[in-house]
Amino acid sequence: MVAEAPMPGIMRRRIIGEKAMVSDVRIEKGCEVPWHQHPNEQIAIVLEGRLQFDVATPDGGTRRYILEAGDVLHLPGHVGHGGVALEDCRAIDIFSPPSEATGIDQSASKG
Repeated sequence: MVAEAPMPGIMRRRIIGEKAMVSDVRIEKGCEVPWHQHPNEQIAIVLEGRLQFDVATPDGGTRRYILEAGDVLHLPGHVGHGGVALEDCRAIDIFSPPSEATGIDQSASKG
């Protein structure tokens, strides 16, 4: 898999299939992923480090998750979210359906 840097502080390698995409993502401590949403369902599996995820709730609020190695977060499509790496992290992201651009791509739509 080819390594790519979709934004400063993030390096990923991914496999894009017909119905799903799997990314091995490394995130530097302090890297902030801006608030965004996408139509894809996303499953994030933290392998190393700690990530803070803020996720929109149905009542218009947000819920904060602190994920550590072994934790998993499921994000349905069209749900706003963003976060920050509290430590250097490694995670696996699974997206369905796959897409060339995700919320961490600087050129991706944030809507």
